[in-house]
Amino acid sequence: MNIHEYQAKQIFQEYGVPTPKGIVADTVEEAVEAAKKLGGPIWVVKAQIHAGGRGLGGGVKLAKSLDEVKQYADEILGMTLVTHQTGPEGKLVQKVYIEDGADIQDEFYLGVVLDRAKEMPVIMASTEGGMEIEKVAEETPEKIVKVTVDPSIGFQPFHGRELVFGLGLTDKTEQKNMINFAKKLYQVYMDKDAEMIEINPLIKTSQGEFIALDGKMGFDDSALFRHPEIEAMRDISEEDPDEREASKYGLSYVALDGEIGCMVNGAGLAMGTMDTINYMGGTPANFLDVGGTASAETVAKGFEIILKNPNVKAIFVNIFGGIVRCDRIANGILEATKQVDVNVPVVVRLDGTNAPEAAEILKNANIDNIIAADDLADGAKKAVAAAKGEVA
Repeated sequence: MNIHEYQAKQIFQEYGVPTPKGIVADTVEEAVEAAKKLGGPIWVVKAQIHAGGRGLGGGVKLAKSLDEVKQYADEILGMTLVTHQTGPEGKLVQKVYIEDGADIQDEFYLGVVLDRAKEMPVIMASTEGGMEIEKVAEETPEKIVKVTVDPSIGFQPFHGRELVFGLGLTDKTEQKNMINFAKKLYQVYMDKDAEMIEINPLIKTSQGEFIALDGKMGFDDSALFRHPEIEAMRDISEEDPDEREASKYGLSYVALDGEIGCMVNGAGLAMGTMDTINYMGGTPANFLDVGGTASAETVAKGFEIILKNPNVKAIFVNIFGGIVRCDRIANGILEATKQVDVNVPVVVRLDGTNAPEAAEILKNANIDNIIAADDLADGAKKAVAAAKGEVA
């Protein structure tokens, strides 16, 4: 789950992480009133969407008068903002954040993410603030400092020293301020079960203080039961409606831009299935994991969600029956054909628990557009051929 910048900064402030003063607004009139309350004389009008790169997309404007605040709020509210993280379809801006101008002497990048290989959080920092960190990582990776923190000991002084020395900070006050800032940010990450925190840019003022000029946070959905205050920040208008619907049925669904719908059980098998489809010359239209407790109803719902995508030309069902039984999946496929107009070829590979029974169920159903597959490679090959209108 992601939240808006203004919400991330509310959390930062709880932990003493410095941020500029700001007020969120839903209308142009509220934006002007917010600017009056903040006092100025310089304000920043910021689009609030769940994506980075808003400034480059025209969603962040510096205003030097109340008239400009009004003008920029009017331009940004209701616009479809396209950034490198939204995709070409962009996102509708429904809120703006009016923020005090800041004394910027230098810009940095600072983030906390999970290093899956080391199974520990890593603090990432760079002197290349205000730039796309992905571009920095690709072109000048040596400019990114990475400090891994073992959760069993937490953030320690040596982590801070490694960070500031890596960034080339030599002033004692600046070093102390950066270490304190990073320590607080790490605590936010751990306490809130965050998956990612990103501040870009983190600015340094002429007084050597560090302030979060931006703020982006994502959370582990599985831990939200521990954080009702975070759950309350959810903005469903920013989320894919099909992904929300899938979650209600215990399905993990992510829309992609290919032509072959995928239904699998287990994230690892899902990734392997998508990779094999690509290898065979096709492209996956989604990631859909039915999990280990799939029923006929949830499988049918999975088909319904997959087929909402008009680009889907074939579906590949790749189930390895361990926790979930193959016959249950087979019954779900039949149920789907009753509830949904399954008008594309469906390639089915079922293996594991009750696989022979599942094969018999599908065979006796006499459904023309269901194509049996022997294994993963055979299934992917047949799905790609079916999507191209060729004989599988």
